[in-house]
Amino acid sequence: MVNALSQVPADFLSALGTLRKAQCRSELRLDEIPAPARLAPYAVALGAEVFRPTAATRRVPVHGPVAKAFIEKQGQHPGDNEDDELATGRFILLYDPEGSAVWEGEFRIVTYIRAQLDADMGNDAMLGSVAWTWLVEALENHNAQYKAAGGTATRILSESFGTLADRPDTIDIELRASWTPASSDVQAHLEAWSDMVCTFAGLPPLPPGVTGLPNRRLN
Repeated sequence: MVNALSQVPADFLSALGTLRKAQCRSELRLDEIPAPARLAPYAVALGAEVFRPTAATRRVPVHGPVAKAFIEKQGQHPGDNEDDELATGRFILLYDPEGSAVWEGEFRIVTYIRAQLDADMGNDAMLGSVAWTWLVEALENHNAQYKAAGGTATRILSESFGTLADRPDTIDIELRASWTPASSDVQAHLEAWSDMVCTFAGLPPLPPGVTGLPNRRLN
C-alpha cells in the first residue's frame, strides 16, 4: 500500500484529502464507486442517492462507508426504501499531470445527475436551462471557482403500455456536465454538487436564489 501511494502524484493526493472534508446533507448517501479507467491517468468516483428523509437518515452524521455501517446497524440496508429514491448522481474527479488543452488544466470534474419529475413538466421548454442554472448557482453559492464548464440536459419520457398501461407517464431529467476546478482543493465543488443533487430531488432548503420545480414525483 505504501509503495502504491508513493506512485500517486502529490497534487492528486491533496485533492483526495479535500474531498474527504466535504460536508454533505444526511439525505445524500455517498459512496466510492469504481472510477473510469480511460478518461485520465488518475481518477476517483463517488456515487450518490437521495432518499426521502427518515428518522434514521437524519441521524447519520457522515457519508461513505461509515454512514453505510451506521444504517446497517439500525437494521436497515442501503437498498431499503427504494421507492423513496428521489435522485441519483455520480461525481468523478479526473487528474492528468500533463494537463489537457480541452480541460484548460490538470483536473477535471465530470458529473451526472438524474431525477424523476411529473410528466407534465416535460412540456416546460425551460426545464433544461433551469437544470443548468442549478449547477452554476450551486458552484457560485459555495464559491467553487471553475472554468471551461459545459454540459447537456436531457428530458426522457417514459410511457407504459399493455399490462403496464396503468402506470402514469413520467419524465426524467438528466444533467451531464463537466468543469475544471481552479485548484486541487475540490471540497467546495463536491459540496456544491451534493447540494445540486438534493435540489434535483426537490429537497428543501434550496440554495439562495434557486427556485425549485413544482409537481415533483415523490413515489
